[in-house]
Amino acid sequence: MESCAGSQWLARKIQALGHTVRLIPAQFMKPYVKSNKNDIIDAEAIAEATIRPTMRFITVKETDQVDLQALHRFVTR
Repeated sequence: MESCAGSQWLARKIQALGHTVRLIPAQFMKPYVKSNKNDIIDAEAIAEATIRPTMRFITVKETDQVDLQALHRFVTR
């Protein structure tokens, strides 16, 4: 999946079902998007990026990490 705030939550739910989740940072997805952004083109870009041997994935954040990050953003504004 492409990494975003919603994907972190979804990734934790999918992991709870016993699946392996790999998240790709959004900036690494841009080169694989061929034209205007829509769901079909995004899915194709994710599939293309996933099979690349040099693709870097990020780990799924735990709820405590997400909460701390949100608190940090709130306090620094």
